Amino acid sequence: ALRSRSGRSIINGNWAIDRPGRYEGGGTMFTYRRPNEISSTAGESFLADGPTNEVLDVYMIHQQPNPGIHYEYIIPGDNVISPQLIAHRRPGEPLNGQLGMPESTSHEDEDLHRETDILTGQSAGTFPVIQPGRFPSHQPENQVPAMQPPRQNREHNWKQVGKTECTTTCGKGSQYPIFHCVNRITHEEVPEGYCDSSTKPIPEEEACNLFPCPAFWDIGEWSECSKTCGLGMQHRQILCRQIYANRTLTVQQYRCQHLEKPDTTSTCQLKICSEWQIRTEWTSCSVPCGVGQRTRDVKCVSNLGDIVDDEECNMKLRPNDIENCDMGPCAKSWFLTEWSDRCSAECGDGIRTRSVVCMTNHVSSLPLEGCGNNRPLETTPCNNGPCAGKVEWFAGGWTQCSTECGSGTQQREVICVRKTEGNFDVLDPYECSYLEKPPSQQSCYLKPCGSKWFHTEWSTCSKSCEGGFRVREVRCLSDDMAASTQCDPQLKPEEKEPCNTQDCVPEIDENCKDKYYNCNVVVQARLCVYTYYKTACCASCTRVANRQPGFLGRR
Repeated sequence: ALRSRSGRSIINGNWAIDRPGRYEGGGTMFTYRRPNEISSTAGESFLADGPTNEVLDVYMIHQQPNPGIHYEYIIPGDNVISPQLIAHRRPGEPLNGQLGMPESTSHEDEDLHRETDILTGQSAGTFPVIQPGRFPSHQPENQVPAMQPPRQNREHNWKQVGKTECTTTCGKGSQYPIFHCVNRITHEEVPEGYCDSSTKPIPEEEACNLFPCPAFWDIGEWSECSKTCGLGMQHRQILCRQIYANRTLTVQQYRCQHLEKPDTTSTCQLKICSEWQIRTEWTSCSVPCGVGQRTRDVKCVSNLGDIVDDEECNMKLRPNDIENCDMGPCAKSWFLTEWSDRCSAECGDGIRTRSVVCMTNHVSSLPLEGCGNNRPLETTPCNNGPCAGKVEWFAGGWTQCSTECGSGTQQREVICVRKTEGNFDVLDPYECSYLEKPPSQQSCYLKPCGSKWFHTEWSTCSKSCEGGFRVREVRCLSDDMAASTQCDPQLKPEEKEPCNTQDCVPEIDENCKDKYYNCNVVVQARLCVYTYYKTACCASCTRVANRQPGFLGRR
C-alpha cells in the first residue's frame, strides 16, 4: 500500500484492494502493477517517473515470511564528460581522473542510479563516480604487505605479464593480473618452481569496461485478452532498462530513444463468439383446455455449427424455450383427490378411497353424466396380510378434538389382540411388547371445514422420448365444491412432473437417401449444417447426427 505522510491513501488504502492502473499522488503519477504482468518483475510494483514533492510511505502486510521490498530511484548528477574525450580513450581507462559515462544526446545531466535492498540496508549496485586522482584500493586496511627479500639475492622473480579478459564487454566487469616466474636478468619465462611461491603476488580483482551497456527496451508479457470471444484488447509493460555491474536498472525513456519502442497495446481474439439458434417451432400446448405450457428447442451453436454449452453464448440474449399457453376454459373434467393413506382393514382384504367430482370452468357440482361415462374409480383394493393367529396392537378410533379450532388433543384405546376365526382375543400388553405400540394420544388442529385439494388426470407427455413433462390442474375446494383458499399449501399435489425420460430411437425414413456417391466428403467437411447438403446427403448426415448428438446445426 502507498500512503502520504499526511495520512492520505494513494493505492490500496483503508484495507481495500485497488485494481491495477494509474494513481496520482506525491506530485507524480504512479502505475500500479500486479504479479505475472511484467516478465522481469516478481511481485506487485509501483512505478513513477517523478519527481515526488513529498515523503511517501510504503506499507506491506504478509502472512508468509517477509519477502522484502526492492526499489530503484534516480537522482540528478553533474558527472558530465565531453564527447570529444570519450572518442580518444580506451575502455576502462580513467578520463581526467574520472571513469567515463555514456554520452547524453541532448541532456545536460547524467543520472546516477542506485538500488538498495530494504532487508539488508546495503547497496546492491551503483554507477560509481570517482573523484580525480582517487581510485578503488583492494588492499585490506588490516593487512601488512609481505616483506620481499632483496632482489639482487635471487636469480628469478615474479613478473606481471598481462591481465585476464574482462568478464563483460560493458557495464563494469572484472579482471585479474597474471604473474609468471621469469629470469631476473633475461626476463625469460621459466617454470614456477624456480620462484618462491610464498612471494607470488595475490591477484586482486580490478574493475574493467566501466562504461554502461547500451539501454534497451524490456518487454513484459501480454495481459489476458479483455474478451473471451470476439475482438478484445491486451496490454503489456514496456520499460527502458540498462545493465551495470550485473544489475539491470530502470532508466528514463530518453535513453532508449535510439530504438523503436514496441507497442504496449494490441488487439486480440481468442475465438469467434457463439450464437443462439432456435432449432424447432413451438410444440402444441400441453393441455387440451385451461392453462398449460409449450416448448421449443433453443441451442448455443458455435461458428462451426457445433452445439456447445450455454455458457458459450450471452445468457442475457437467450430466447425463451418455454412459455404458458391458454387453451380456453375446460368444459368438463374429472377432479379427484389422492388415495387415502390407510387401508380400511388392519389385516386381510380392505379398500382405499378417494373423492371424485365433475367440474366445469365455473366451479360447481354437476350431474355425473356431465363428464361422460369414464368416471375414475373411487375405491381400490388393498391387503395388509393374513389375520389368523396374528398378534398385534389394535387401535380404536380417535375421539373428537378437544378444541373446535386451533391446537388440541385426541385420545384412543390401544389394546393387544390375537385374531382367530371371526373373533379377536384380548391379550396382556406384554404379548405385543416386541411390536411398536401405536400412540394413544395425538395433537389435532381443526381447519375451516372440509377444504381439500382436487386435481385432474395427468395430460399426455409433451415429448415421446428424451425427457418431456406433463401437467394437471389443481384446485382447492370446500365441502360445497366452491373455490377455497383454506387448503394447506404444503399438501398441494404437483402440477407438473417429468415424463418419457428414455432415449429416442431414430425412425427410419425410406425417403432419406444419399443422392451423391461422395457424401462422406460432405460429412468430413461438416457441411451437414446447411439445408442443401442435409437433404442431398440425408442418410450420411442422419447417421452422423445419431452418433454425435448436436452434430447437425441449422443455417
